Amino acid sequence: MGAEQDKHKVGERGAASPRRRWRLRRWLWMAPLLLVLLSVLQVLALRFIDPPFSSVMALRQVEAWAQGDWGFRIRYQWVDREAMARSVPISLVAAEDQRFPLHKGFDLDAIEKALDHNARGKRLRGGSTISQQVAKNLFLWQGRSWLRKGLEAWYTVLIELFWPKQRILEVYANVAEFGDGIYGVQAASRQYWGKDAAQLSDAESARLAAVLPSPRRYSATRPGPFVQRRAAWIQRQARQLGGAAYLDAAD
Repeated sequence: MGAEQDKHKVGERGAASPRRRWRLRRWLWMAPLLLVLLSVLQVLALRFIDPPFSSVMALRQVEAWAQGDWGFRIRYQWVDREAMARSVPISLVAAEDQRFPLHKGFDLDAIEKALDHNARGKRLRGGSTISQQVAKNLFLWQGRSWLRKGLEAWYTVLIELFWPKQRILEVYANVAEFGDGIYGVQAASRQYWGKDAAQLSDAESARLAAVLPSPRRYSATRPGPFVQRRAAWIQRQARQLGGAAYLDAAD
């Protein structure tokens, strides 16, 4: 009798094992689908909701705490595009992505030039568009891993698919870092010049855009030779593009 019961239990375990494997395979198949759905919902929601923070901001705060800097705080204040000086968006585009109104998230010419530039052993230069930088700053983390680049490409596709160009540029101006822990043109304008982003001059907008390659190294209020030269170049480029009117047709 005992032997028969043991055989029965073994049979039950044997029957349950394929079911467990099937459930495991189902979850392995569903997990990527759920992640895709979550990312789509994230991007769709932030088309209409102004982000209260970005992943890069959160990671910077955690980094400060990990270093024992308990007094460090992120400075961030959202401002709508209509409440920025018109020189702000065009300065960002002139500095970072002059084909922004024309491409669909990836500027292949810029990527090719950056690869050629880096292959010649010169100082590393990126080919990321503003859309790619929004994807990285808002949803991901800093770094050069293939995983991060792959996720950046995916989020860039979603952003370009669901957001108009004006929204992409508006979010970028609000989540870009303009100093250590200072995110967005409103926080930077208040911190550096004690005024709102709507009151920024052409020169001040250009200086903010000029520090973007390394905002913790360069200063918009105490510009060294590099920032001065770059800011002057940005103003010239903005004029050559046609000024703020260059972006008016971007949809």
